[in-house]
Amino acid sequence: MNGCDVLIVGGGPAGSSAAWQLSRHGLDVVVMDKAEFPRDKVCAGWITPAVIGLLELDVDDYAKRHVMQPITAFRTGLIDGESMKIEYRSAVSYGIRRSELDNHLLLRSGARVLSSQPFKSLKRNGGDWIVNDSISARLVIGAGGHFCPVARFMGAKLGTNEHVIAAKEMEFEMSPMQSDTCRVSKDTPELYFCRDLKGYGWCFRKGNYLNIGLGREETHGLSENLEHFCDFLVQCGRIPARLPHRFQGHAYLLYGQSNRKLVGDGLLLIGDAAGLASPQSGEGIRPAVESALIAADTILAADMEYRKDRLSPYASRLSQRFGKGTLAKTGPMRRAIARVLLRNAWFNKHVVLDRWFLHAHQEALLPGRF
Repeated sequence: MNGCDVLIVGGGPAGSSAAWQLSRHGLDVVVMDKAEFPRDKVCAGWITPAVIGLLELDVDDYAKRHVMQPITAFRTGLIDGESMKIEYRSAVSYGIRRSELDNHLLLRSGARVLSSQPFKSLKRNGGDWIVNDSISARLVIGAGGHFCPVARFMGAKLGTNEHVIAAKEMEFEMSPMQSDTCRVSKDTPELYFCRDLKGYGWCFRKGNYLNIGLGREETHGLSENLEHFCDFLVQCGRIPARLPHRFQGHAYLLYGQSNRKLVGDGLLLIGDAAGLASPQSGEGIRPAVESALIAADTILAADMEYRKDRLSPYASRLSQRFGKGTLAKTGPMRRAIARVLLRNAWFNKHVVLDRWFLHAHQEALLPGRF
């Protein structure tokens, strides 16, 4: 039997961040993931300076071996409509490739990694959990995204009573000809909202890689909306007429739209497994990292006593950090007003970008003070 203090199911930013924090405080941590890293991950792929600070990443050093594209502007608009460019004086975010970032964070986590190991079973044995009849752990953390098996074990009803956001995305390396003719600026991600404001598409160039995708509140009609968005981008000369790969799907829950239990005896959920994506933009990386570090701090304070009552402060601390999680209704009148506002430069910069996408209003969590 392979024993450890903490077993984390899922090696993405949430899982690796929790492992990194717990390992450097002396806990024996194992990260288990069904994939072999590095692996592709559906995500537009950018991180803000707040995330870089939390992860203690050296931007210059990381950029020597990985894509780290400074973002100094955004282009925003409506699909089939006009767009505007909003510029900043310095980098407000950085484009990354998830395959590279996730692998980097996992390798430096200090945890033992069990890759290509799908989760199959979870059983209680005294004060320990037995995973796959082969791993014993006092605490199991679910960090496996929306479909996390630990969340399912804790009672999550996947696909039934959850309001899921669905997205499709592709990222590919452009050929020399595609790169020369691409009109998307490297430092300027492009965001285009659906006419009904129930989702948005993006087109983002990171070095020589192009990332295209669209996410919506409704799974019904996602493919049709994505096809229409791509036709729009082709007509604008933003993307090649023939894309080299198929789109990959992804689902997640917006914060405030999930009833998932976050803690149990020796159990805890973080990141997308806990349903923490930003309500306005759907961003998942910052909530994933922050929830992981808050969880790690709660776990360390529990001093190896992982009963539900010792772990329950984690849920209340998430509420303090992210708020009550209520979402504004988007009725016909609100949508009509929003479509008008999206033509206003001040609204695009200070609300859409600064508040919804960059979370500039939110005070950064300081390392060591979670």
